[in-house]
Amino acid sequence: MSPTPFVILHLGAALSAVLIGPFALWTRLGRIVRPRWHRALGYAWITCMCITMLSALFIRSHDLPNIAGYTPLHLLVPMSGLLLYRALAAVRRGDVVRHRRTMQRLYLGACVVAGAFTLLPSRYLGQLVWAAWLGWL
Repeated sequence: MSPTPFVILHLGAALSAVLIGPFALWTRLGRIVRPRWHRALGYAWITCMCITMLSALFIRSHDLPNIAGYTPLHLLVPMSGLLLYRALAAVRRGDVVRHRRTMQRLYLGACVVAGAFTLLPSRYLGQLVWAAWLGWL
């Protein structure tokens, strides 16, 4: 697989979501609540996640078991979209606890766990990262 524009867009949006997510979550934790920062970072994170999900639909792999180029990893797209919808619906209803729990789980699943899978040595990004890291040793 080569770095097509969709791969680059996907990677940029996903890395941005990974970096923004902890700050968005942190602004509502602790003694000092920062609602303006939380909302701004939350909208930025949601935008990054939507770009990540949409760009993933245009990235196909024939290396793994697949159907028309869509691998089991692509199941994260509808699942992430559903969880994102549920989190936004919860906060609109005023159910802050469900919103918080859903967003935390979405960050862990879609950013941390999925990100760890992309760093496997058999994956494109994993090959780039491990080749660069092992080249430095």
